[in-house]
Amino acid sequence: MASLQRIVPVAVVLIAIGGGLWLAAQRSSAGGAPGVLFGNVEMRQVDLAFNTEGAVGAMLHQEGDRVRAGDRLAKLDDATLLQVVALSEAKRDAAKAQLDLLLAGTRPEEIDRARGASANAAAALVRAEGVYARQQDLAKRDIASQQTFEDARAALDQARAQRVQAEAALAEAIAGPRPQEVVAARAQLRAAEATAALAHVQLSQTDLVAPSDGVIMTRVVEKGSVVLPTSPVFSLALTSEVWVRTFAPETLLSRAVPGAAASIRDDAGHQWQGHIGYVSPMAEFTPKTVETPELRTQLVYRLRIRVDTPDDALRQGMPVSILLPDGK
Repeated sequence: MASLQRIVPVAVVLIAIGGGLWLAAQRSSAGGAPGVLFGNVEMRQVDLAFNTEGAVGAMLHQEGDRVRAGDRLAKLDDATLLQVVALSEAKRDAAKAQLDLLLAGTRPEEIDRARGASANAAAALVRAEGVYARQQDLAKRDIASQQTFEDARAALDQARAQRVQAEAALAEAIAGPRPQEVVAARAQLRAAEATAALAHVQLSQTDLVAPSDGVIMTRVVEKGSVVLPTSPVFSLALTSEVWVRTFAPETLLSRAVPGAAASIRDDAGHQWQGHIGYVSPMAEFTPKTVETPELRTQLVYRLRIRVDTPDDALRQGMPVSILLPDGK
């Protein structure tokens, strides 16, 4: 009984001390003293994949490697696409040569040849007309046969047709290509250029490059694997932007405002500066149907704090402490 009498006063004293410390902590949080929060480092992760299918020819990085934006990470076998590029470029060059040929017009030598052919056709027509006239006169006098007269008339008709054809060829040579032919040749060149450009794009897609600075988290496939578009090859944690996720009680919301500065410290003593980038408008970890005054003190709001100058000491998921500035 005496022992019980000694224990009760001690327990009362301990409860009083604990209550005093709790009240002091509440007053410190509600007063103007700096508020301390606890959170974890967050790095955005992206799954990197080729935008085309093929066999993996090379995997150039391992898990844990730090890479810079634009670094080549992996490559597909591009032997087939190299031939496609060569073929498309050859067709593009042929289309350009055809357009240049039309734009250059008819060569002077071709016009001279057409003039010569027209002159020959004119001379042949004169000769055929003379033969026909003589045969016609002989036929009227029944000296020449009817067959000879008909042959002379056919030769005259042929000479006239050849003269018309030669004159048309000369006119075409002088006029050059028709505008519609030039338009069609330009269209064919544009199509060939687009095909060549597409082939180059497809060839460039055989290289997988880092979109931003980061750390290789996962190496999904190995050399020789056949991958399809959107099949993950690497998982990359981006280090260009590092955030800290934490939760603040309602009593600290006046200090946790977007744009406010915050100090970040890890368990090893390293320290960084950051700024609050996001404050959730909704409370978490509270029953939706019960909001008594006692439970409202337990409401917390999610914060995201952006680290101003992240370095290699920050790791995905690392626990850190956040020191908020004094309340104003």
